[in-house]
Amino acid sequence: MAANIADLVEHAVDLVPERVAIICGDRRVTYAELEQRANRLAHHLAEQGVGPGAHVGFQCRNSIEALETIIAAYKLRSVPVNINYRWLENELHYLYDNADLVALVHDSSFTERVRAVLPSVPALRHVIVLDDGEGPPVDGHGVDYEQALAASRPDRDFDERSDDDVYILYTGGTTGHPKGVMYRHRDVWCALGGGIDFFTGEPLADEWVQSRTGKDAALVRMSLAPLIHGAAQWAALQALFTCATFVLTPRFDPHAVWRAVDEHKVNMLTLVGDAMARPLIEAYHEGSYDGSSLFSISSQAALFSPSVQRQFLEAFPNAVLTDAIGSSEGGFNGIQMITKDGVYTGGPRVTAGPDVLVIDDDGRPVEAGSGVIGKIGRAGPIPMGYYKDPEKTAALFVEVDGTRYVVPGDFARVEEDGTVTMLGRANTSINTGGEKVFPEEVEGALKSHPDVFDALVIGVPDERFGHRVAAVIAPRPGADLDPAALDAHVRALIAGYKVPRTLWLVDEIGRLPSGKPDYRWAQRHAAEHEPVPEAGGAAVGT
Repeated sequence: MAANIADLVEHAVDLVPERVAIICGDRRVTYAELEQRANRLAHHLAEQGVGPGAHVGFQCRNSIEALETIIAAYKLRSVPVNINYRWLENELHYLYDNADLVALVHDSSFTERVRAVLPSVPALRHVIVLDDGEGPPVDGHGVDYEQALAASRPDRDFDERSDDDVYILYTGGTTGHPKGVMYRHRDVWCALGGGIDFFTGEPLADEWVQSRTGKDAALVRMSLAPLIHGAAQWAALQALFTCATFVLTPRFDPHAVWRAVDEHKVNMLTLVGDAMARPLIEAYHEGSYDGSSLFSISSQAALFSPSVQRQFLEAFPNAVLTDAIGSSEGGFNGIQMITKDGVYTGGPRVTAGPDVLVIDDDGRPVEAGSGVIGKIGRAGPIPMGYYKDPEKTAALFVEVDGTRYVVPGDFARVEEDGTVTMLGRANTSINTGGEKVFPEEVEGALKSHPDVFDALVIGVPDERFGHRVAAVIAPRPGADLDPAALDAHVRALIAGYKVPRTLWLVDEIGRLPSGKPDYRWAQRHAAEHEPVPEAGGAAVGT
């Protein structure tokens, strides 16, 4: 046996076969049922020639079947590939082709998009259609998911697997084409799946620790992100590795989340930044929900601003609130325990993992308290690189004192006490008059104003400074946002050169399905709408 994702799930199946493994809406499956259904799908795929190393796409909203597809691929030593279900034909063609898909499982509501792309990707030779109730079956297109399972065997009779099997996660493509980040199973288990204890930094003794520890715990865990996103995938896989019951909703609906928390007595809740946290906490106060079962609430992969953190702390004073920092390429980098009296330093301030350091422009470690801004790097279990992109792969790694670090491009600063303040991605930072501005810090300041519901910060061309800071803002419904008052509010929190000089007001901020910011959407909106000058030097666009 090996530290292989399929093996780790099967360890839990063998220990708690009758425990509920997954709940989605009004459906649920036990570990034994999940095992049999995933085995059936794996055998069906094998009959179609899908084997070790083959790439199987899944283009699905959250569902039990989406997780079955992921597990089935790993059972065959194949590679499941996440596909953004919001993409249109040209984007789908890029990913189908770039990822070298040979098979695809997709929701029936996406059939027309898939059918339009298939003729241009002949290597994608087998399609399975999952009836999601929103798109009727199309004659001659694909195999029905349930029929495929019914015609296959439920036996676990697969070849031995390896911890060198390949895992691929395509990045969200927030600023460009998505890239497939490649790991070995053992390395991604340690980087994202709990193979190394996130708090102590100690590796687990063996591959059975998680399932043995969870056998008698019977925790209920819930993630709010879509399974096409790494944060949700690993929340689900960690739940299954630890014999937990995993709860998900087909779509993000704040009230549906609280109904599920109440009904299933969820213990651990994982969300993705303010885009989920803010509507979630407001829905909690609008209803009469029982959230007393929650003892852990964690944000991952996106800005979790102090103003929203405080609302959660007030509503759930007995729960542990954390902000976990990491990336598809860099894995887990650190975690912040959030308290009411925490000091805000411009970004999430975390206790970094033992293999994490901040590297300056000369390739040297940044000293604590120096004020130097560098890029976060992590050694230890790191990815192999990007799929089919040797140039970007070469740029992803840096050697420091003989140790190889993965450096995805996240800026950070080391504080005097050794904690690390995460500042933002290099590809979204704004250079204005020689000063570097990180959107996440400015967004946090904007969203602390009571009339601002959501915001994205971008750089727009400026003749004098090269770029100036601008913001696309969604005011709180019913609020009459005063730009001058917002300007004064933000200036009391951050330096003047970071304050947005141009504003656009929108009904809703464009975000990816994961809740991560869609900066390309913000740039398009700014380019297509002329700002209207306002008093006080700011400008407001509509």
